[in-house]
Amino acid sequence: MIGQSPPRIDGADKVTGRARYVDDLDVTALAGRPALVGRTVRADVPHALLRGLERDPKFDWTGITVVTAADIPGKNVVALIEDDQPALVPIGGRIRHVTEPVALVAAATAARAEAARRAIRLVTDTLPAVFDPEDALYGDVLVHGKDNVYKRFEIRKGGNVEDALADADVVIEGVYRTGAQEQMYIEPQGMLAWWDALGVCHVVGSMQCPYYVHKAMKVLLGCADDGVVIAQAVTGGGFGGKEEYPSMLAAHVALLARKAGAPVKIVYDRSEDVSATTKRHPAVVRHRLGLCHDGTIVGADIDVLLDGGAYLTLSPVVLSRGVLHAAGPYKIPHVRVVGRVVATNTPPHGAFRGFGAPQTTFAYERQMQKAARALGIAPFELRRKNALRAGDATATGQTLTTSVGSDAVLDAVLAAADRPAPAEPAHIPGAKRGRGLAFYFHGAGFTGSGEDRLKGKAEVALAADGVFEVRAGSTDIGQGMLTTFTQIAADALGVPESAVRMAAQSTDQVPDSGPTVASRTCMVVGRVVEQAARALGQRLAAFAREAGRDPADVVACAKAYASERGTMAERHTYASPPGIHWDDATYTGDAYPTYGWAACLVDVAVDPDTHEVTVERCVHAVDVGKAIHPIIVKGQIEGGTLQALGWALWESVQYDKGRVLNHRMTDCIIPTAIEAPELETVLVEVAYPNGPHGAKGVGEIPMDGPAAAVAGAIEDALGVAIDAIPALPERIAEVVGGTQ
Repeated sequence: MIGQSPPRIDGADKVTGRARYVDDLDVTALAGRPALVGRTVRADVPHALLRGLERDPKFDWTGITVVTAADIPGKNVVALIEDDQPALVPIGGRIRHVTEPVALVAAATAARAEAARRAIRLVTDTLPAVFDPEDALYGDVLVHGKDNVYKRFEIRKGGNVEDALADADVVIEGVYRTGAQEQMYIEPQGMLAWWDALGVCHVVGSMQCPYYVHKAMKVLLGCADDGVVIAQAVTGGGFGGKEEYPSMLAAHVALLARKAGAPVKIVYDRSEDVSATTKRHPAVVRHRLGLCHDGTIVGADIDVLLDGGAYLTLSPVVLSRGVLHAAGPYKIPHVRVVGRVVATNTPPHGAFRGFGAPQTTFAYERQMQKAARALGIAPFELRRKNALRAGDATATGQTLTTSVGSDAVLDAVLAAADRPAPAEPAHIPGAKRGRGLAFYFHGAGFTGSGEDRLKGKAEVALAADGVFEVRAGSTDIGQGMLTTFTQIAADALGVPESAVRMAAQSTDQVPDSGPTVASRTCMVVGRVVEQAARALGQRLAAFAREAGRDPADVVACAKAYASERGTMAERHTYASPPGIHWDDATYTGDAYPTYGWAACLVDVAVDPDTHEVTVERCVHAVDVGKAIHPIIVKGQIEGGTLQALGWALWESVQYDKGRVLNHRMTDCIIPTAIEAPELETVLVEVAYPNGPHGAKGVGEIPMDGPAAAVAGAIEDALGVAIDAIPALPERIAEVVGGTQ
């Protein structure tokens, strides 16, 4: 079964419309009565003291439930890394961004709820605000602490970087800017909550991480583990945007349901979703790269600055991954990386596919492109000369031992580049054409000791009906987890996939497997599922021998066991491979158990009059360890590639004093099938021995590099450096005009 591509378990339901998303759910069947409709009263200033809330006396408040911070039974925080973000700004508290929630309303209809929301006025005292991360460093306006710096990391390798750069034959310097990016999942944020007769709060929603929400809700509601149950509904995409934000929305529906004594549902429309939820962190990366005339890299000095927005959310882990990837997949004897993420009065930024690595990958691959041009060395050869291989050490001093696919992905892209393109070039009169390359890696799993702290668990059980059930807190947000885990368990048990089912992702039914993030689901949790399934299979085989049955007929043995003895289960917990050592204090050691490797080649055509860019070809070779389900894996890579091309060329989130201006799909542009080039995906399999069948993370790496390849291709076509993305036509025209 491994390496095959059977139909997706959830595929038929999704394409026929049988799948039920949050807004499709029969609330009466779930909660016993129809749900009220909730709405959020938000701030309208970026920075202010909240003095009061005034209800319009002319409005009919009959049947309207209003919730403020005073109604919170536990602690008024959205608990995550730090307890700095309130669920609702209290009277006397500080508003820190323009869409911050200050109150909630619920009514029987959406129209009544919306009217009630508009009938509440905020009384505020305006405070000075700061919107640019570089301005925030001056500290003239304080949003957080004494210097607006949420987190700082530093990585050092080798000796004095300044000496290394002084001795270099060539030093390439650059400043690289990348913008915010909206996840634009197909289904907006949505949650439903009700309280049962025993006083237990039930939340069903569109989310990535049920246990993140569970932990946050226990703090907010002041309840024990069994006081709240979090269940994932069918979820239409996440890309990181449904990692931590659903905890905020879950808090809101639960508080409304508690006060109203009725189920409450909130489903954002697209405008509210784009305006209020987290996005990719904008970044400014300053990079100095020293090389010898023969192309050998001798040193790198890198400064990473991220805009965290008004609250911490997941900024520390985004910054961490950014700095850990900032030196790239290259042998560099002397490295200094300094990273900071700062507070501004924009809505908080959070997780988005790649979280931090795409920002720093863009910088180091632009540097490599410039170095190749300056030294007159072919881009492929410069990468190959400096690429990390087995036995080499990364910037944190991690010696690579297994599953190093650097040469394999470069070879795969080079071979594809020599073949004819699958599509005819675009018919653009006078088009300037260019080719760009990017080479990169991505750490799979949580950083350093993160997986040991998470201790992700999974269980495989023989249920009473004789069917095997996989119980894991990992969620399917479109990436195919339901199918992949079924394949892994069925293969380990030696049964057809029809003999395995996935338990519902609900905190009262499955253990905490850790969040569905960080390219860890298949590699980490899938491995635990495999181990649990094998252990269960061994117990069943022992029963078969004891009962005189044929152990090879696992399905028959399972039916017999269930009939005669009932159920049994095996639960396993993830343990890091031996030899992994990480020092959080010095940021040295084994940052990740393994890395994915990738190379991307892009051919573009640039219209000489409009400066519009057409991607004519994109070849992406990715080392995935082992493709459990090749079609699903290719789909992951192609989806991530197109998101990366969108970030490079079209996706521009526009802010005005912290407020998103283009908050609709008509003007917050993402690429469609019309803009998508022929995507050539090459699966490279350099097995990771501690992943299921050699598999390692694949969900995020395709996001990391294509933007740099696009910028390199435009530079190749026009002879000008593209150091900021998205490379909109007007920005290209400005750069071209500045060189004339």
